[in-house]
Parts: sequence; structure tokens; C-alpha cells
Amino acid sequence: MTVFRFSCALPAGLLLVGSAFFLATPVLAQHTSEVGIGVGATNYKGEIAPQLQWNNSRPALNIFYRRDVSVPVTLRGGFTAGGLRANDNKVDGVSGGVPPLQSYRQTSLRGSVYELSGVVEYNFLDYHRRQDQHRIHLTPYLFGGLAGYYINTTVESQNVLLQPDFNRKGGKVGIAIPAGAGLKLALSEHINLGLEMGVRKTFTDQLDHLSDQDPLYVNAHDQDWYYYSGLSVSYTFYKILCPAPYDHNKRLLK
Repeated sequence: MTVFRFSCALPAGLLLVGSAFFLATPVLAQHTSEVGIGVGATNYKGEIAPQLQWNNSRPALNIFYRRDVSVPVTLRGGFTAGGLRANDNKVDGVSGGVPPLQSYRQTSLRGSVYELSGVVEYNFLDYHRRQDQHRIHLTPYLFGGLAGYYINTTVESQNVLLQPDFNRKGGKVGIAIPAGAGLKLALSEHINLGLEMGVRKTFTDQLDHLSDQDPLYVNAHDQDWYYYSGLSVSYTFYKILCPAPYDHNKRLLK
């Protein structure tokens, strides 16, 4: 079981996003956009790490552009780069210690992930209007979207009998569905902080190159996942919308 119940959270998130598109009132006074950078950790779940293990986290960097389209909805595009690692020796058995299968395989994974993503964020509180500077501008949000990734990994076994089949390396290009939750805080008119945790649902079991191995040694029925969690700082730009009568006749503004 993953940290997020993806099968339940994603439809709920999409329902919220859909309702935002059709029911939300537009941001009439102004449009805001943000550019930002984040630092955090990427992680992997698959054959060598059957559960999300925080001690497998590797450093990651994220850059993004965000733009509001209505009071609750923002669109975000971003690029993420980070490391991946996992080791059979870090898997905990039911009674503690390394399970027999992992102890026999002695397999490890290391690599990196590069992702381009586009997501829709649903903000639960009004985050864009900041005329009242005495009010805390804070909102939790959900997000979901689509991403393309390139993952390059090297898998090795310390078991000499398995090395001819298990020792592999290579890259994989694919599509993933990012989804998760976060928190945004405006420190000032322009500076914001963010905290986010998200999963990436892939449609492959080959991020670790093990899905075609002997079924005695692997579980070929679970697809691989990867994760990004991080903190970010961003800068907000404002575009004041001109009322329609003035927009069509600029001389009225003189």
C-alpha cells in the first residue's frame, strides 16, 4: 500500500478540478503568475522497494511556472530532476530483519529521473487576492495532471548466481500521472513558500529491469512508481486587467 491511496484520491481530485473549471468565478481584478524553484527528494517504489521507504530518498531539484485561471484553479508546468536508489538489504520483514527473498537476491538500484509535467491545482482558500495585507494568505491544495519522464537506472545483485540475469542498466522514457497535495503561503506581496508531496503513477514495471525475471524472484504484477516531495520559494507577478470599456478605448485612461 502506498502512502497515498491513489485510486481513491485521483478521482476525487479530478472531480474537484472539474468542478472548478465549470463553477468557479474568474479572478476579475487581476491575474497572477509565479516562477519558482524547489528542493526536495525523489524516491522509488518497485521490485527492490515494495513499499515507500524514506531512507531511500535522494536529493532533487524542481523549477516551475504557475498561473491562475480562476479563484480556486491554477495551472503549473515544471521540470524535476532527482536521484533514485533502493536496496534489498533495507526491506524489513514481518518479524524484523531482511526477508528471505531479499536476503537471497541482494539486489540494489541506483539512477536518476528527469520529468516534465503539467498539472492543475485546486486551491481550497482564496490565495490570489492580497489587497488585505493583514490577512494570512495560506491555502492547502490538491493537484493532478500528466508528466513525461526519462529514468536511467543500474541494477546489480551481490549474489554471484543471479548476476548474469540481474545485472542490468538502461533508460526508460514514459508517461506518468502526477497527483498529490501541498500547502502555499504568501510571505509578502511577491514572495511565497510552498510544501508539496506527490506520487507519480507510471505504466511500466521496467524501471528496475526486473519484471521479466523468474517469478520465483520477482513480482511481475505490480507496476513501478516514483515520488517527489519538496519545499519551494516563488516570486509572484501581477497583471491588472483593464475593464472592457477602457480596454477598447485606451484614450479613456488619459
